Amino acid sequence: MGKTTLAQIIANKLETPFYTLSAVTSGVKDVRDVIEKARSNRFFSQASPILFIDEIHRFSKSQQDSLLGAVETGVVTLIGATTENPSFEVIRPLLSRCQLYVLKSLEKEDLLELLHNAIAKDVILKEKKIELKETDAMLRFSGGDARKLLNILELVVEADADAGPVVITDEKVTERLQQNPLAYDKDGEMHYDIISAFIKSIRGSDPDGALYWLARMVEAGEDPAFIARRLVISAAEDIGLANPNALLLANAAFDAVMKIGWPEGRIPLAEATVYLATSPKSNSAYEGINSALELVRQTGNLPVPLHLRNAPTKLMKQLGYGKDYKYAHAYQGNFVQQQFLPDEVKDSRIWHPQNNAQEAKIKERMQSLWGERFKE
Repeated sequence: MGKTTLAQIIANKLETPFYTLSAVTSGVKDVRDVIEKARSNRFFSQASPILFIDEIHRFSKSQQDSLLGAVETGVVTLIGATTENPSFEVIRPLLSRCQLYVLKSLEKEDLLELLHNAIAKDVILKEKKIELKETDAMLRFSGGDARKLLNILELVVEADADAGPVVITDEKVTERLQQNPLAYDKDGEMHYDIISAFIKSIRGSDPDGALYWLARMVEAGEDPAFIARRLVISAAEDIGLANPNALLLANAAFDAVMKIGWPEGRIPLAEATVYLATSPKSNSAYEGINSALELVRQTGNLPVPLHLRNAPTKLMKQLGYGKDYKYAHAYQGNFVQQQFLPDEVKDSRIWHPQNNAQEAKIKERMQSLWGERFKE
């Protein structure tokens, strides 16, 4: 049973109208249209309509904001489904108005019961002679997902449709899935789980783990552009200034994959994967921009200091725009100390170098230029 089916069951049980949106294809206008429709229909129903949004983590902040009023006033009962951590992907005001339920993978005993029931009761399967000799591979590839398990069963049975009795073994399941990688759903949870394991292996400096998860995606027919994009992001986020060449190599791998495609595209992807996994790590740039964003959100639109403002007209110059700006190249070493932050936050430290050889050199240079400001 999928997430949408579960939401529909809840709506049927409560005898309430049911609306559904996909976060991938819907915008703010679609959300408002559904809310307005739900508001109109409340005259004919005592219960609040259910609004189901699949992959709600893909909604932008503005899209999630557009839900707040309707959820708070009870115009709709929101059910949002996500494969991501809602603490990071759903805005706090919306999350605080919701209850969180985690749908866990089925246990081995549940999956085995489902298999035996399907073989015994399914209209088509019960007419065939099926022997479940081994089940480990089926259970493993299903990832605890009942729907995937039944799809795998159907795939294996259909492969032996004309061969008399069907004997299911781990070897046969593995062989069949290699020919038709059905278990890897590019729109499902395993898609996100595997790319997560891939990036975390790179971040954790394990080239073996990273190559294994890369191979899983290659074997499943994952979009090479998707893998390459994540490598570029990882190069900037996880390796960063500890090895700036990582971003160059990741970009080069992206270009190479776009030019040559599969199957040779696996080679530049593997090269970039190993390079990133074995590189020293730093997320100082990632942490720096996040700190800057937090500061901006806390302090709002602070005025640009006059000496940093553009002064293309005589009037602007008369108002003091650009006055007392020091042109760095006119000074020894192409540097001169001056204030670049707004007055209200002029003493803020946003970027902090981390403990690696490359950033140690950067830190030393910053200390020589700025003195005490860059003393940690």
